[in-house]
Amino acid sequence: MSAAKIRLYVDAALGEGQTVPLAREQAHYLFGVMRLGVGDSILIFNGRDGEFRAEIAEAGKRGGLLACAGRTKPLQEPPDLWLLFAPIKKARTDFIVEKAAEMGAAKIMPVQTDFTNSERIRRDRLQAHAVEAAEQCGGTFVPEVTELRKLDAVLAEWPADRQLVYCDETLVGARAALQQQGRGGKAAILIGPEGGFSARERENLKTRPFVTQISLGPRILRADTAAVAAMTIWQSVSGDW
Repeated sequence: MSAAKIRLYVDAALGEGQTVPLAREQAHYLFGVMRLGVGDSILIFNGRDGEFRAEIAEAGKRGGLLACAGRTKPLQEPPDLWLLFAPIKKARTDFIVEKAAEMGAAKIMPVQTDFTNSERIRRDRLQAHAVEAAEQCGGTFVPEVTELRKLDAVLAEWPADRQLVYCDETLVGARAALQQQGRGGKAAILIGPEGGFSARERENLKTRPFVTQISLGPRILRADTAAVAAMTIWQSVSGDW
């Protein structure tokens, strides 16, 4: 039996003694790409029950079967932080989703703003990127990626108990503003499109009592860089780092 080095997300209940069927794509990856076979071990998680060591019980070209052994990690839920961002070019949108999952976002929410470049996303593909990021970074939680919605509609239904950090390149003082919020509360970060927010959107955000405006420094960052920078600052001040 080989040592478990591969982590795989599975959409099935997990528990000691539980058997888990493999989809065709998973079987191809394990047996065709990674050259594993019956008796080899991998690590599996489902985003709900923690991480388990599993032994390959059956291996085939179109499927397979795993047998759960002991749990190796409990479910490690991230801070209650949402990331809202305006989709940009495909590869850079993928990057934002991957890094948000790695850095501990609890939910990832694409929003359409006045200057958003892309009016469509493939939610299933972005969700798959979040799964892959969790597999690679050792996480046991997979954030939900929601469908693309208009920013105005999201703000109209915003929960009153969640603070929204709005990144505005015209302001200064990100760390000081976040420190005033304290730790452990419900929060969200909003990153705008490459063209920034419109004047109408800025005024709309300023009127919301749950919005805190911050700056990410004297240089204007690309949207994907801004997402990572904002999450890094928030995690260092208010998160679980």
